Amino acid sequence: MSEQAPKKMAIIASKGTLDWAYPPFILASTAAAMGMEVKIFFTFYGLPLLKRDLKPAVSPLGNPSMPMKMPFGPKFFQGINWPIPNLVTSNVPGFETVATGLMKKTFKNKGVATIGELRDMCLEFDVELIGCQMTMDVFGFELGEFIEGVNIGGAATFLEFAAEADIQLFV
Repeated sequence: MSEQAPKKMAIIASKGTLDWAYPPFILASTAAAMGMEVKIFFTFYGLPLLKRDLKPAVSPLGNPSMPMKMPFGPKFFQGINWPIPNLVTSNVPGFETVATGLMKKTFKNKGVATIGELRDMCLEFDVELIGCQMTMDVFGFELGEFIEGVNIGGAATFLEFAAEADIQLFV
């Protein structure tokens, strides 16, 4: 009886906001826990998710589907969906900081791991985190800005793996 090769998952992470940082790390850590071989290619605005100083934020501006819920107060208060007009989100100084804080607090209240914790989990599960060399050059990032365990490569290197992967995702 021959041993079957593990399934493979290839993910391209192109966004680095708080709400877009979760999907690649959740999917990768889950797939790796299920025994899949996983590689994530971080490019353009996704590349800062590999930096030591991790500061993903969220902006409700231009995201009409984003519910604004309060992570504190009585249950009925927490259940209210607060539609915030773009006029407010774009003109009130510090609104992005408030929205980011509310989202982080909500995640914490619900027991959701932080981006840093999910990223560490991926490393523990041997998910290969690949930073895009071209993006590093374009944005002026240095290798020393990134966490230990990150590999740097180009699109061709990642595409060799992605071409053979059972699952390919672009986030």
